[in-house]
Amino acid sequence: IKRLEEIVEKLEKGDLLLEDSLKLFEEGIKLTRLLNQKLNETEKKVEMLIKDENGNIKTVPFDDKKE
Repeated sequence: IKRLEEIVEKLEKGDLLLEDSLKLFEEGIKLTRLLNQKLNETEKKVEMLIKDENGNIKTVPFDDKKE
């Protein structure tokens, strides 16, 4: 994430040559895809503890799209 932040900072300054900007942009896209993939993999591993109607605790897969 730190490298992605550095890339954004450099691109926002606007003092790079076009070729350098394109290289950084491409690197940023690759990093973004990698980070999204890692986030998706991590989300699949996360489970929530839920108490059922009988008061028993069970684990269920985390699904943030339900909310």
